[in-house]
Amino acid sequence: MPATLTTVNGILKEVYEGTVTDQLDENAVAIKRIEKSSEGIFETPGGKYVVFPLHTQRNSGISYRAENTQLGPAGQQGYAQAQERLKYGYGRIKVTGQTISLANSNPKSFINALDGEMNGLKKDLTKDCNRIAWGNTGSFVTSGKTGGITVLTAVSTASTTVTAPTQLLQIGELIDICLSATGAPIAGATGRTIVSITSATAFVVDAVVTAAIGDFVTRGGNVDNEPFGFAQLIDDVGTLHNINSASAGNEYWRSLDDSATTALTELVVIKMLDDIKQKSGGKPSAIFSALGVRRTYFNLLTSLRRYNEPKQWDGGLVGLAFMYEGDLPFIADPDQPPKSLYLIDESEIMIYRDKPWYWEDVDGSVLKYVHDYDMFEALMKQYWQIVTHKRSAHGRFTNLTES
Repeated sequence: MPATLTTVNGILKEVYEGTVTDQLDENAVAIKRIEKSSEGIFETPGGKYVVFPLHTQRNSGISYRAENTQLGPAGQQGYAQAQERLKYGYGRIKVTGQTISLANSNPKSFINALDGEMNGLKKDLTKDCNRIAWGNTGSFVTSGKTGGITVLTAVSTASTTVTAPTQLLQIGELIDICLSATGAPIAGATGRTIVSITSATAFVVDAVVTAAIGDFVTRGGNVDNEPFGFAQLIDDVGTLHNINSASAGNEYWRSLDDSATTALTELVVIKMLDDIKQKSGGKPSAIFSALGVRRTYFNLLTSLRRYNEPKQWDGGLVGLAFMYEGDLPFIADPDQPPKSLYLIDESEIMIYRDKPWYWEDVDGSVLKYVHDYDMFEALMKQYWQIVTHKRSAHGRFTNLTES
């Protein structure tokens, strides 16, 4: 009987060709556009804060009078102080000694196991920062919390299936489901693991949960611990950077927020750009679009017999152009909330941080021995916050019809 592949299987070596093919979306459009320096972080007794002054009111002491008539009363400039605390972000890896040794010694391994984990975490953190930059807690205004990833669209009663948009979720992710009204984690719905994503609107967790429409999903323990995103920064309600937009005299602290318009036209976008200019002198420098809204814009250009080719903008990003006193980048971001279009003055958006993501090596070593185990771990971290210096310099549409 001849030898076959089956009979000699025990002595065959597995030979792997090429590199690992990434199956995940690694786009991080918004965060790459707005990354700026760490200038302006202050150490205070309460921790690290971003503090910056705002000019909020003109001097109204201007009058014209007839000869020998009392002048109008003197006025003054108005100022406010914005203040925001940094948020503390972390990424961890843990690898056994055997994995490091055996994977590193095999020249036919796909990748060095340790390098794969460390480099993979860097990419994962960039992608997660882009999710945070969009601040998809915009639907959770009632609680005023950060950290929301998606919101339930149907009741889940003692079920492992949760109905919610799954655009920003991932298999294996540890999540909490929180009440829409308060942001408090729901008993029995915390520390759950996503075991599968069955569609664009549903996923399965590892134990039954009960939650209502409007409750939202966060990474485990992250509720109200993440930096702000555009959903909070670009809004016409709520307290932001310690300034309440609803208080009398704080009308300047409101973005243009349009949830009524459903039909995208060039005219409605130009009208908002004009309104921003008239209200605050803001000059949006980029238009960010959900993918479905970009398709609508493509269709609009076609209907107008305009065949604009995509252009390359700063940072290597590619997008269409929108004509308004020159070309504005019209850029689509896969992480952006559906039906939305954001008009952003990037000069008024700032990422404050002590320094970019880095491996903690305060003791001189990135890899730390895990006590009592043949295992090592490493920690990446960044203390950061996203702020706007001028909330009225931006605008958004949140209910546009997608193609």
